[in-house]
Amino acid sequence: MSDDSTQSARLGFRDGLNGPHAARTMMLADLRALLAHLPPDATRADYAQAVVSDNVLGKATRVTRSLSLRYLSALYGLDPTNPLFRQMRRLWGVQADGQPLLALTMALARDPLLRASRALVVDLPIGAEVDREDFEGVLARAFPERFSPASLRSFAQNVGGTWTEAGFLSGRRRKLRVFPHVTPEVLAFALFLGHLEGRSGQGLFSSPWVSLFPCVPSELDALTTSAAHKGELVFMKAGGVVELRFPGALTPDEQALLRG
Repeated sequence: MSDDSTQSARLGFRDGLNGPHAARTMMLADLRALLAHLPPDATRADYAQAVVSDNVLGKATRVTRSLSLRYLSALYGLDPTNPLFRQMRRLWGVQADGQPLLALTMALARDPLLRASRALVVDLPIGAEVDREDFEGVLARAFPERFSPASLRSFAQNVGGTWTEAGFLSGRRRKLRVFPHVTPEVLAFALFLGHLEGRSGQGLFSSPWVSLFPCVPSELDALTTSAAHKGELVFMKAGGVVELRFPGALTPDEQALLRG
């Protein structure tokens, strides 16, 4: 693993050749139930106990509980020492209608299968149609000769389900591209991901994370200002100069790692 990859992993990102979307969607209902059950300062051990021992997700067998914990951990970290999860957890309870996009953004940072489908959905014009075969095609091109046709069909169904649940697509069999619902918390999280990639100032608004959302600059400014008013970040803009900071979001060790 390269130094850059090591740094990304320590900051919460996840790479590889496979991911939870080989078996699941982004598991939004399970994530909501789990985070509603535990306090924001819960530890990694607390999450494991809640899922496996306490069965807060209502799974039928211990094997199913363990698999659910494995997939949720891969998608979201479930560990307060993970900077991405810690920030997502901080923003999670502010507006429930922003949770689907928060979960999607986090999952994109941690699941290469889902990430491979990003351009297909984001670049699709509003109102355009996309189907399972489209997702199969992008996954096959991203991972050539790695998966069987049956696996690609299953992966494509899971990936398409996640984009639908996140509010980018609507419909069951015939899926259409729609506007997702972007809240200040969702944008604050996307800006934070760009920050972890070393961007700053105005450059944060041109990161791949912010470009997920079909917002014009005035909408981005308004959402960022709202997030700043809620104390989710610091945002200052004057004379064409933009300053964005995330006080308290990183530990001193994480800040040193980010500075490299």
